[in-house]
Amino acid sequence: MSAGEIAGLIAAGALVVLVLLLAVPVLKLGRTLDETTLTIRQVREQSQPILSQASTTVTHVNANLERVDDITGNAANVSSNVAALTSVFAATLGSPLIKAAAFSYGVRSAVTKKREGQAAATAQRSAKDERRARRRAA
Repeated sequence: MSAGEIAGLIAAGALVVLVLLLAVPVLKLGRTLDETTLTIRQVREQSQPILSQASTTVTHVNANLERVDDITGNAANVSSNVAALTSVFAATLGSPLIKAAAFSYGVRSAVTKKREGQAAATAQRSAKDERRARRRAA
């Protein structure tokens, strides 16, 4: 055997060892890809019912949101009607009620002052009568 043949045998042996060393990770990578493919298939099979249920849920939520939108619109309409009614009440009855309240307050104040004045006059009269009675007695 010549040196070239020996070098070729060594190179062939090194290539066989290299192929054997690379075959193990390639086999493991193949198994990993098989497991990944199986997992993806299972996820796809399990996610289809979930997605269909989510679609149904979104449809129901949209229907309920439309109802809530109607309710909100009706509530806004009611509040505007109440505001209009309040302004009509204030315009028609508010002013006369305020005048009546002011009048009744004035009458109460006048009656109270008159009673206080009568009480003061009665007190003055009785004090005057007592002084006259003392002068007569003296």
